[in-house]
Amino acid sequence: MNQLQPMWAFLADAQRWPLILSRTLDHLGYTALAVGLSLLIALPLGLWVGHTRRGADVVLSLAGALRALPSLGLLTWLTVSMSMGVRLPLVPATIVLIILAVPPLLAGIVAGMVAVPRQVVDSARATGYSEAQILRRVEVPLALPVMIGGLRSCVVQVLATATIVAYIGLSGLGRYLIDGLALRDYPQMLAGAVLVTALALIVDLILALVQKSLQPKGQII
Repeated sequence: MNQLQPMWAFLADAQRWPLILSRTLDHLGYTALAVGLSLLIALPLGLWVGHTRRGADVVLSLAGALRALPSLGLLTWLTVSMSMGVRLPLVPATIVLIILAVPPLLAGIVAGMVAVPRQVVDSARATGYSEAQILRRVEVPLALPVMIGGLRSCVVQVLATATIVAYIGLSGLGRYLIDGLALRDYPQMLAGAVLVTALALIVDLILALVQKSLQPKGQII
């Protein structure tokens, strides 16, 4: 049976859109919370590693390895382990999304800092810049486009994966996937997939425009 027509009928139903909007905002909220907390971890560590050039290869390798963790399995394990009679599903969900978000953020920050020409940094140091001034006035501005690229990768990945939080009873666009699967309502599942994809594309486009605006003239993203 062709599920596309029922899917479009599902999305075209105006009565559903208040709930769709509410779940979209929830979805963005989970993503923003995870990415914001991940920045608190990845930004200072990435700036230190990038500035000192110590352990950059190890950090990048570890970041790549963390991306291979099975998100749904980790979420299930954390939810069971952390329940202890009090259900706080947002805590394990946020932890899983942070584990997913930190690697691309960290990789983008370190890669951007390492890409800054060493002679530029040495010249700034020779003119009397302190290490903090070199970091703030030289390295970060030059590395910022690459850092935003890491942020783009992070946000899109977290947005797509945040659908799994519906598995433990939270809201978000993943509800259409989980509820549709439980009811065998495949048009609803397809609608959920379309909504998540559209949201990820819109957010990525916004971040791409930000990245382009920060790109030094003469360079191509």
